Amino acid sequence: MYSLLLTIFLIVCVILIACVMMQPAKNNSDAMSALTGGAGDLFSRRKARGFEAVMQIATTVFGIIFFLLALALVYLSSH
Repeated sequence: MYSLLLTIFLIVCVILIACVMMQPAKNNSDAMSALTGGAGDLFSRRKARGFEAVMQIATTVFGIIFFLLALALVYLSSH
């Protein structure tokens, strides 16, 4: 059981890394945004659509699976 969960955990790790790396850039690369911390964009957020929305959902889902598998592996390794 432990080795099966560990294998699934490693696969989820790779998928989670791919999901994070595939997310589109936010394009807040101007100097003023870097100096002010991007506070001007606080209220101008738009809802993610299309590919960006899919990647955000996939990242959230695989992040939750990653966390739950990590907890299960810790529990199984201590018992």
